[in-house]
Amino acid sequence: MKRHIVSSSKAVTLIGGGDAKVSQLKEVLDIAPVCVAADSGAELARRANIPLRAVIGDMDSISADTLSQIPQDRQIIISEQETTDFDKALRHIDAPLIVGLGFLGGRIDHQLHALHVLALYAHRPCILVAQTEILFIAPPAITVPTEPGDVVSIFPLGPVTGRSQGLEWPIEGLAFDTLSKVGTSNRATGPLKLEMSAPNAVLMLPRRLIQPVAQALVSQAAVGWPPRA
Repeated sequence: MKRHIVSSSKAVTLIGGGDAKVSQLKEVLDIAPVCVAADSGAELARRANIPLRAVIGDMDSISADTLSQIPQDRQIIISEQETTDFDKALRHIDAPLIVGLGFLGGRIDHQLHALHVLALYAHRPCILVAQTEILFIAPPAITVPTEPGDVVSIFPLGPVTGRSQGLEWPIEGLAFDTLSKVGTSNRATGPLKLEMSAPNAVLMLPRRLIQPVAQALVSQAAVGWPPRA
């Protein structure tokens, strides 16, 4: 069976079917100008009158009317039910950065699975946008222009250690793990420098930092995490 891949030299906005507004989509498109939908995420693109490079998924939640307006050669139908549409889309997009909108908010099980997929494909630079925050897998090293008082949260999805500069509570010497030690609600004292030992830490930062984070993830891509075995 032919494997379809959306390939782009520019960052891609990936729209999910969760909570998202037209204004948020247009904001994200300033950073990631190529637009792809995961199944019913195409409904938001239609409301915003944004052309889609492709729609990817099993097409079980997109309306027939919306699907009929997308050329067939832009419909990447993956009928298997073992993975979510976010998973299907992420593994079929080849781009320097993916910014996901509409994958946070709404059902808790969907949000938890989105974090699982982020970690599963930690070698693919990807930012998820929430109402007030952005989430991504912390790369091996990153510098972000946080300001004093900014909330910085590190949530481990597996064992991981790290080093930090610019945090009120430094993380060096801490053994993070989901069931023993998490790093939520830390605060920046200035610009943040972070190093992590494994691709297991979800980093949460204020949404206004999306532009510098996007730039940092793209520049770090060559020294990012390898694909998981």
